[in-house]
Amino acid sequence: MATSTAITLLSPLGWLRGFFGNSIFDRVGKQLPLPSSQLVANQSYLGPDAALQISTVWSCIERRANTIASLPFFAYEQVNGQKTLARMSRLYSLLHESPNARMTPFEFWRCMIMNHDLRGNAYARIERAPNGEAISLWPMAADQVENFVMPDGSLVYLYRINNDVVALAEENVLHLRGLGNGTTGLQKLEFMQATVNESAAAQNSASKIFGNSGKPTGVLMTDNVLSQDQRLALQARFAEMQSGSDSRLYVLEAAMKYQQLSISPEDQQLLETRRFSVEEICRWFDVPPILVHHANVTT
Repeated sequence: MATSTAITLLSPLGWLRGFFGNSIFDRVGKQLPLPSSQLVANQSYLGPDAALQISTVWSCIERRANTIASLPFFAYEQVNGQKTLARMSRLYSLLHESPNARMTPFEFWRCMIMNHDLRGNAYARIERAPNGEAISLWPMAADQVENFVMPDGSLVYLYRINNDVVALAEENVLHLRGLGNGTTGLQKLEFMQATVNESAAAQNSASKIFGNSGKPTGVLMTDNVLSQDQRLALQARFAEMQSGSDSRLYVLEAAMKYQQLSISPEDQQLLETRRFSVEEICRWFDVPPILVHHANVTT
């Protein structure tokens, strides 16, 4: 019995919208692992260097990288139908002993996982012997690599170093992909910008408060009308009070009173915000908060 299948095609407008504005859309040419829109508008961009200055981001990445890099990597071969360690093969030495002339396996995999977790992609150039056998692995910074899907479906990687550009075939690149469309991983740091911005803002606010000796700004109040010269003299005299200096004792004259304007860090829920940002960042990296020494959890 014949059966019919209904196929729904995208309209041209829908196809163009997906092509240009969808980070997981399959496309020919340069792959775009960036979000097509911002969850929070007008937020500042924090790159890898800035994000790693947030202790939770650093701790999550280091915890994951150290854990994965400490796992043993072996190569096996089939001998008489049995799987045995291929201790004499170059691949075994490459994975287990030395991936290249400069790095230990632990250092190599830590570098790869750091790129994978921040940028969603980790790349390593495969150096081969004349017979095609892999003899070394050299990690490439994810920000210096672009991958292109050619019209025939093959994948080409462009590696930019200094002023040089090297084109590498797919078989000469070890590519670890994060969550994505199967061709390239989505850049996690770009997608978690709202979270890292919130954490950075809370950290910046705390630094300002404690850098101000914990003293909020306020106003001096008096029942008398002051001249312009008197106002300037008072501002100059009590400038240290505003900056939070505790080097001297201030005496308020003529029934003058000081009233605090800013609310305390506790009232601002600054500490609670910073604790919550730890849990939020841990969710992004799938790391239990207790593993990054978050004191607010016990399980």
